[in-house]
Amino acid sequence: MNGINGSRALPVRPHDHERKYSTPMAPPFMVSAPGKVIVFGEHAVVHGKAAMAAAISLRSYLHVTTLSKSHRTIRLVFPDIGLDHSWDIDDLPWEVFTKISRKPRYYDLVTSLDEKLVQAMQPFIEEVSPSEPPEKRKIHQSAASSFLYLFLCLQQPSTAAAIWVLRSTLPIGAGLGSSASICVCMSAALLKQIHVLSGPHHDQPDEEVEMQLERINRWAFVGELCIHGNPSGVDNTVSTRGKAVLFKRVDYTKPPQATPVKDFPELPLLLVNTKQPRSTATEVAKVGLLKKKYPDVTEKTLDSIDQVTMSAYKLITSPNFNPKSDTNIEHLGDLFQMNHGMLVSLGVSHPKLEHIREMVDYAGIGWTKLTGAGGGGCAITLLKTHVNREALENLQDKFESAGFEEYKTTLGGDGVGILYPAVLRNGTNEKGGEEINLQKFLNAKTADDIEKLAGVGVREKRPEWKFWRLT
Repeated sequence: MNGINGSRALPVRPHDHERKYSTPMAPPFMVSAPGKVIVFGEHAVVHGKAAMAAAISLRSYLHVTTLSKSHRTIRLVFPDIGLDHSWDIDDLPWEVFTKISRKPRYYDLVTSLDEKLVQAMQPFIEEVSPSEPPEKRKIHQSAASSFLYLFLCLQQPSTAAAIWVLRSTLPIGAGLGSSASICVCMSAALLKQIHVLSGPHHDQPDEEVEMQLERINRWAFVGELCIHGNPSGVDNTVSTRGKAVLFKRVDYTKPPQATPVKDFPELPLLLVNTKQPRSTATEVAKVGLLKKKYPDVTEKTLDSIDQVTMSAYKLITSPNFNPKSDTNIEHLGDLFQMNHGMLVSLGVSHPKLEHIREMVDYAGIGWTKLTGAGGGGCAITLLKTHVNREALENLQDKFESAGFEEYKTTLGGDGVGILYPAVLRNGTNEKGGEEINLQKFLNAKTADDIEKLAGVGVREKRPEWKFWRLT
């Protein structure tokens, strides 16, 4: 379910041009949600300690085009992974709710999947991408299953036909919460379609904002249940709320204790993908084995990681914290390095991650640590307050020569956002702005094209995109 940068958009089918997609009552609209990185506390969190995760400006974008009443299909198009599948709305297993199971209400708290519904969906999932290789088919069916489960729970048999197109600027398989980002997009769009989301608007009361975010987050978690079976809930929480979250999970039979860090500042970040495949389970097992062999020493290391996490939390939430202060950023950077060193001592780094750290250290532009499970995946670098552009460009060349992929992003930005209708000014002369229609969205070939056409605005804030923000 991860986005692939630089992929070619699938063409719209010929018959899709024959009828008008939308009516004035249902304009095309978009939702977007960010990926995430673990900033502090990897592996320690598995053993009941605190960790901190923050949103990044790489995001998923979902475009919804409502079709005329003569259509009775929902079409799911994820060009970045090559998925394109349609279902007839009238053929879907709506009867499962009347004969076997109670249909959940949009405001319900759903913590487990309805096995009867999962079973009823199987024939519809099995028909997705039958000719693809097994691994690709598994990814397609996972994405389709998540969407269809949410669709059946939140919509009615009378729902309008639509085309759902998902694009992403997140790299594939890098542990950046891309599946959660997609689930947040699907949850928000489906809730928007049934008119149960109010706002967002600038003077919306905090309690109303909180209720909207919680509603989106709950259903995004259900989407994650379809994909992962037993998700922690952290990824979808960060993707929904943005900024950062401090979380701890002592009892694995219950959701983690999550504390939003709403004052988390937006910070410039280098995200470097080693492209080295890794297994979270393997890396977690390494630490588990180490703890079994050397319980006292390992526990002290995990405690030290916990202290680093809490030091960072206290620093960021202190009234005197200034993200433009050299002293404050250096303090945060030192904590990055300490956390990384402890993870190295637990054996979860990788030569490619160490190569990235060495290159950054040599360039003198910031502080680097691995993020996520380690063993490959990504490294993150907190940049110093005044970094020479030439030094950054030279470093990027070195990353490329080493076979790594660099992303300039920001840490701690907005969570889920909505663009309704899908119209942006984009510097055009079109009256009322430029409509981001289905074809334009599909024609955006690269992550940069998507960002330029319809992005929430990393380089500049676009006022048309609206976000649920707590004051």
